[in-house]
Amino acid sequence: MLSIQDESLVPAPILAALNMVRQGADVMPRSQLNQVLDAELGPDWTSKLQCFDYKPLAAASIGQVHRAVTKDGFQVAMKIQYPGVADSISSDIKNVKLLLDYTNLIPKGLYLDKAMEVSEEELSRECDYELEANNQKRFRALLSDAEGFYVPDAMDDISSKRVITSELVAGVPIDKVTLLSQETRDYVGKKLLELSLRELFVFRFMQTDPNWSNFLYDERTNVINLIDFGAAREYPKSFVDDYLRMVLACANCDRERVVEMSRRLGFLTGMESDVMVDAHVQAGFLAGLPFSKPGGFDFRSTNITQSISNLGATMLKHRLRPPPDEVYSLHRKLSGAFLACIKLAAVVPCRELLLQIYEQYQFGDETNDIQLSTSAS
Repeated sequence: MLSIQDESLVPAPILAALNMVRQGADVMPRSQLNQVLDAELGPDWTSKLQCFDYKPLAAASIGQVHRAVTKDGFQVAMKIQYPGVADSISSDIKNVKLLLDYTNLIPKGLYLDKAMEVSEEELSRECDYELEANNQKRFRALLSDAEGFYVPDAMDDISSKRVITSELVAGVPIDKVTLLSQETRDYVGKKLLELSLRELFVFRFMQTDPNWSNFLYDERTNVINLIDFGAAREYPKSFVDDYLRMVLACANCDRERVVEMSRRLGFLTGMESDVMVDAHVQAGFLAGLPFSKPGGFDFRSTNITQSISNLGATMLKHRLRPPPDEVYSLHRKLSGAFLACIKLAAVVPCRELLLQIYEQYQFGDETNDIQLSTSAS
């Protein structure tokens, strides 16, 4: 997540180092790579391919990606997990916690134990490539008729729990789209925000890793190719209902409604100090700012993530409970979408996108929604 911030939050040299971790880790030696492929796909795995490129296309923290061609001439990308990664998650998380506890850098209000528990669960899911293949197929079906998006096909016969093979797609990561025209940047920013809203409020199933390399824009086709579905999760209908109510309340600067929904969702207990409630509400209003007025919102005008971070110290000091489990991954994705729009300097009709979703949304409990439908217009 730190690797996709901007220089207003993270110094440039640290960003450069984190960017290497995001997409340029050390690669496996050829002998070790063959051992993994033999173990996962069988010693005859090469018989399923015309060719396999031993030089990886990319290498990140969990695995590396190689280009290959199937027997029928189909170009594919094979993601191969480093040996021992899945088994080391628990000990790695404990080591990080020990380090953070020892340095005493983490404020009590971060509720580190809860954050670590959620992180361990999410990382374990990311290491299961069979689960990722199923997630990918599900997104491919959900977005099959969606204009501007494409999800590549997964190849079951050349995949396993530690190897996933997918159709190879073209495109540049989001941070490279910054070199293209304003019109293109506006389009890509709009599509990314549209995707996030649809995932949460229509599908209730979201890919929660906002890494810019997971969204490949193909200028030739004007399509965003979506890859890497290891980090994906479902959200309960009751949670999504109340979260949409809260988003509209934040957009409309409705303090009473924001507090009400925050208590229902589990952000607040009802026993917080006025200082904490004020900081929480102001953070909500800032997050709702792009959705507050009709027309295009210029993400260059306000660095929303930095402004919310400035309120974070107050909330960490006065918070009485950890946030609900659902929002760890959800807010990572939503803040990633905002960061992408800021990086692109995009102008996006955010309120229109939200109201399109809201007007078609079917709440499980229709009570108390008359006020929202009135204030949303």
